[in-house]
Amino acid sequence: MQNAHSYTVLIVDDEPGNVESLSRIFQREGYNVLTATHGREGLDLVRQHPIDVVLCDIMMPQMDGLSLLKAIKAISAHTEVITMTAYGSIERAVEAIKQGAYDFITKPLKRRDILKLVEKALDRSSLLQENQHLRQRLQDIEETPLIVGQSPALRRTMDIVKQAAPTDATVLIQGESGTGKELIARELHRLSHRGHQKFVALNCAAFPETLLDSELFGYEKGAFTGANNAKPGRFELAHGGTLFLDEIGEIVPSVQVKLLRVLQNRRIERLGGTLSTPIDIRLIAATNKNLRQEVKQGRFREDLYYRLHVIEIHIPPLRERPDDIPLLAQHFLDKYAQKNRKPLLHLEKETIEILKQYAWPGNVRQLENVIERAVVLAPSTHIKPSDLPTEVHQTNTDGNYFIIPFGTPLDEIERHVISETLRRTDGDKKLTAQLLGVATRTIYRKIEAFQDGDKKTDDEKPLPIDESEETDLPIHPNDAPDASLP
Repeated sequence: MQNAHSYTVLIVDDEPGNVESLSRIFQREGYNVLTATHGREGLDLVRQHPIDVVLCDIMMPQMDGLSLLKAIKAISAHTEVITMTAYGSIERAVEAIKQGAYDFITKPLKRRDILKLVEKALDRSSLLQENQHLRQRLQDIEETPLIVGQSPALRRTMDIVKQAAPTDATVLIQGESGTGKELIARELHRLSHRGHQKFVALNCAAFPETLLDSELFGYEKGAFTGANNAKPGRFELAHGGTLFLDEIGEIVPSVQVKLLRVLQNRRIERLGGTLSTPIDIRLIAATNKNLRQEVKQGRFREDLYYRLHVIEIHIPPLRERPDDIPLLAQHFLDKYAQKNRKPLLHLEKETIEILKQYAWPGNVRQLENVIERAVVLAPSTHIKPSDLPTEVHQTNTDGNYFIIPFGTPLDEIERHVISETLRRTDGDKKLTAQLLGVATRTIYRKIEAFQDGDKKTDDEKPLPIDESEETDLPIHPNDAPDASLP
């Protein structure tokens, strides 16, 4: 167990003498001690402070020990509760254990017994918190995909992430929708000293003004109609960890004012409350808007902008890093093949080239959706261009164009152009020659060379001429284009 100075014990009893005696016992052992003489006062202290163990009497006016136990467990599941009872109310103490109490102890209390029981409760509380942190980290790892890509633009972004992560500096992530702003925020959290604590995310655009206020700062019971119980806000939930506010450019001026005050004072006040609670969080914000422009147009507070703009990280859109597209596509292909119990799938070369040439207005998120669709609908183990959505595979192949990868050898380009033109003219060699601006005999010669695999020059090859198809076209000695063609 850790040193007693790192633990807080709350004593709740309506008998002042018991409170005073227990307080002296635990203070002498080095514990941080808080006291209350009735249940509601004790509950307020649980809301305001991180408490490890609560010692509460079962029989109290207004709010008895069982009611206090239920309320404490609703607010802080890892806080252990030990009930104190007289012999006449042991049945209620047993009921308390069924409701989640760690144990009970009967009065009159013995110093050695109560210290030993609290120490055991603290061990359990520490174990519960440690397991909670481990589960949260596992969940983060499982839910967070890898940051895939090796392009220079992405490497520059990741260099800034690695430099900023170990600090507590506020970070503003800017980028188009679908570029992976939350993914970068999670990586900042993972690489920080807060990585074992909570990562709490909130999309500011998903809540209207009134709800956003309560989601951020929490509220007390009765703060508004329907507030039947107190609720902590996202700032409180992220205490000790990282708070990620996505779409920060969407928050209204009234909430901007409150957010600025929190960033300045590092304290929050729940709606309907009067107590100011300190918070320890690392704030990461993200937006797809140009906040500088929003400031100029009076829609975003300039002082808040500079509070957020301590470190700026820009995520380049997918169209600016086409070299990452094959890696991302393969990553998503493997992910969704496994998820949908499909065999090992492959992307055809032409499919990859089409993916690289598409503009991707929805960025990485759109690419992921396209690959998932292809995995589900593809009839074979090879993802063909026809397996892609129409808007993707017909963007550059609408019947008038076809794709030739950069760096293709000249003889392969020639073969590809002639073969594709013949395919689209249903094998009409005369029309193919007209479309390509050469003599028909050249098309015949090239076809024969393709079929035989002969790499000789035109002068070294005999010219197979079909006089019946050649009579309409004048033959230039150097196979120049027909000047009579439009």
